[in-house]
Amino acid sequence: MYFKENNKISALLDFAIKKAATDLHLIVGCAPILRIDDKLVEIKEIAPFTSSSMKLALEGFFSDNGLEELKEIKEVDFSFGHADYRFRVNIYYQKGDLAASFRLIPNQIRTFTELGLPPIIERFIGSSQGFVVITGPAGHGKSTTLASMVDRINSERHEHIITIEDPIEYLFEPKKSIISQREVGIDTNSFGKALRSALREDPDTILVGEMRDLETVEAALNLAETGHLVLTTLHTNSAAQTADRIISMFPSHQQDQVRNQLANVLVGVVSQRLLPKVSGGRVLAAEVMIADSAIKNLIREGKVHQIPNIIQTSSSSGMISLDKVLAELVSKGEVAVEDAMSWALDPKGFKMMIY
Repeated sequence: MYFKENNKISALLDFAIKKAATDLHLIVGCAPILRIDDKLVEIKEIAPFTSSSMKLALEGFFSDNGLEELKEIKEVDFSFGHADYRFRVNIYYQKGDLAASFRLIPNQIRTFTELGLPPIIERFIGSSQGFVVITGPAGHGKSTTLASMVDRINSERHEHIITIEDPIEYLFEPKKSIISQREVGIDTNSFGKALRSALREDPDTILVGEMRDLETVEAALNLAETGHLVLTTLHTNSAAQTADRIISMFPSHQQDQVRNQLANVLVGVVSQRLLPKVSGGRVLAAEVMIADSAIKNLIREGKVHQIPNIIQTSSSSGMISLDKVLAELVSKGEVAVEDAMSWALDPKGFKMMIY
């Protein structure tokens, strides 16, 4: 369905790479826009797109049948390679005209150290079974963290790793492990169907790109319960909220059962943010919740509102409070107070840490 991008798109992607952007946005009536260090920057040297120039720029991605499909379904997701990057693309309509967003994904998978991930996370992938969740807002590196985890397993263990993604982002080359990468819409019809099928594919580790619905969450928990390591993402703001969100996705009559199931399989949760650095670039701040006996008991008893207190008082066992990390970044002069404050889970408590 998708063809090679034309010369104008290629030039824009090259420029985005050169500027270390994370995203490129194309909208009729606007010059191309980059997201750099979480700020939108207009490429003023290029004239705004017209309806006809946008169509000309984007239609090269599609065959004739593909264009007809786009007109019918109105938006489409896919990924492709360009230079030393992959790009996750969403082409959509706005005000009757085509528009597009490109997310830059480096081909080179970075290590935990390069990403600034806390070393305690190594404990999560040391498990041969269980449920690991990476959370945070969109665009804050969840997929990059998952890719780093998978690459570490790939480098150290002889396993069959299955990834289920929409679309495929990072490409993995087999090292010690073998890897099956499945894309929703191309290799499978849904996350839920792919997860149920995975049981018959002799997996050790399964990466689920995103838990979007009840079917996916239920299948992922069942896989973790049957002796597999499941790595996944969820859009929540904290570790405590993550447990609550998973449980609340189920009908009320199932929630007691799910609390027990989640408590039994959960290994840990990483809730991360990428903040602009004062000196330029971005820095990672990560909250880490380890599912120890205290956390598991709170989940079983429906007392997840007490989880933040456990995280704050359990630094000796490896847990990390997001607000404490943010305060440390401010004290080191790496992050501005207002940027850290915008992501603090407890703004009042955070102010007491820094003043």
